[in-house]
Amino acid sequence: MRAAQVTTLDGPAAVRVADVDEPGGDGSVLIDVHAAGVTFPDVLQSQGRYQIQPDLPFVPGTEVAGVVRAAPDDASVRPGDRVAAFPGLGGFAETVAARPGMVFPIPDRLSFTAAAALPMNYLTVHFALTRRGGLRQGETVLVHGAAGGVGTAAVQLAAALGARVVAVTSSPDKAEVARAAGAHDVVTADTFRDEVRELTGGAGVDMVVDPVGGDRFTDSLRSLATEGRLLVIGFTGGEIPTVKVNRLLLNNISVVGVGWGAFWSSRPEYLRQQWAELQPLLRDGALDPPVGAEYPLDDVATALADLNERRARGKVVLTVR
Repeated sequence: MRAAQVTTLDGPAAVRVADVDEPGGDGSVLIDVHAAGVTFPDVLQSQGRYQIQPDLPFVPGTEVAGVVRAAPDDASVRPGDRVAAFPGLGGFAETVAARPGMVFPIPDRLSFTAAAALPMNYLTVHFALTRRGGLRQGETVLVHGAAGGVGTAAVQLAAALGARVVAVTSSPDKAEVARAAGAHDVVTADTFRDEVRELTGGAGVDMVVDPVGGDRFTDSLRSLATEGRLLVIGFTGGEIPTVKVNRLLLNNISVVGVGWGAFWSSRPEYLRQQWAELQPLLRDGALDPPVGAEYPLDDVATALADLNERRARGKVVLTVR
């Protein structure tokens, strides 16, 4: 089969499409891949910088959508089913193997391209907003990086759960992406603290979703209302910030780590619980991942580079079939 392959740790430009052996069954669900989501961990793995680093050579790709070719008898899906899946590795290929508990049915209304954008980002932000952040209907949520894959997922899901969403973006075109995803208000990255104060009448926001990190962190803390929560999801800005804990004490605010992978790795049944909670929102269209760019498998290096260099608007997806 054809697959993207990492043979050296020289970054996105070194990723090439090659002919490789198809994966075996061995109790897994075999999926003929139609689309694969491109994620920041894929970029980091191509550079040898991710905490889970496979031996060379390897096929990257953590999330896919396609059609089940074969499944073990005890799986909840059957050949011919339309599914999304979280194989964790090997998704940038014509066929992938995934554990049965990481394969999820998708509604007929959802395209394969949109479905491929779901597993990593939407399950991460679902864990962030509901389990770690304890989001309540009517709260106000500030989302950084709101035009990216994680950001648009957070905007959509927070709005679907009844929150007022304030998106932080760095340009007018990114602001439009955030609005299309469901943001009620959009503020600029350089002046978001002042704009948040004005929008909330000085009260601040109840929650900050931060996949960016870097120099926005302190102003994010200052933008929180009493008992507000800042959710640390990642550091696409490159810099890991620090916090003076007296600020947390004096203002009765919290910094909350969101390690979705670390959580479910010892509780794999949690993924199916998450999917069951998202299914009604997928069926009625409240969740419909905005895909910013589609690339054929042969252009995998460009897709990864766009994500690495923060040119992406919405989700980046590879089309395989």
